[in-house]
Amino acid sequence: MSSSRSERRERPQTQARRAEIIRAATATFGAKGYNRGPLTEIADQVGMTHAGILHHFGSKNALLLEVLQYRDDSDVEKLPDHHIPGGTELFRHLVRTAFLNAQRAGIVQAFAVLSAESVTDDHPARSYFEERYANLRREVTEAFRVMCEEAGVTAPATVEMASASILAVMDGLQVQWLLDPTALDLGEASAFAIEAIVAQVLTPRSTLL
Repeated sequence: MSSSRSERRERPQTQARRAEIIRAATATFGAKGYNRGPLTEIADQVGMTHAGILHHFGSKNALLLEVLQYRDDSDVEKLPDHHIPGGTELFRHLVRTAFLNAQRAGIVQAFAVLSAESVTDDHPARSYFEERYANLRREVTEAFRVMCEEAGVTAPATVEMASASILAVMDGLQVQWLLDPTALDLGEASAFAIEAIVAQVLTPRSTLL
């Protein structure tokens, strides 16, 4: 009986400790990347040993995936059912996310560094990012089709290209902003680009260039 009570008391403490480690890992991986970000540095930040980190997560790879999940969860924590919406609301969500990102440089930097690293051979996050971008392209493409249907227009053949372009411009603006936060307003610049691409899908113009 006493053992069961002890486990119940420790569980919230364990969750809090894991969250603390994930935040420290986010900062370390964001500053140094995954390959150069040592577990010993993360352990020092939270007053633990290397073995203590492994006790909670099992491996550095597992900790990396928890960092990425932490980033994803923070994107949708205030959304109904914690899911990205569809249709027009998806594009509004992307704009809101860009404004939110301007307030959380640490998470944005970790994502930018890790996504860039993931293109290298045998990176443990490669599958995660491949799946993430494939899912996002599919969701944005479907949102375009729903929006076009609601507007009474035929979805152009370029919707898949438009979907990839929205994701690319958001990531690219984040990199520029991380390099020089005074160079642009991340939220406003992202909204401008997203609205321009959405407008081109709904009312295609002739090629300008």
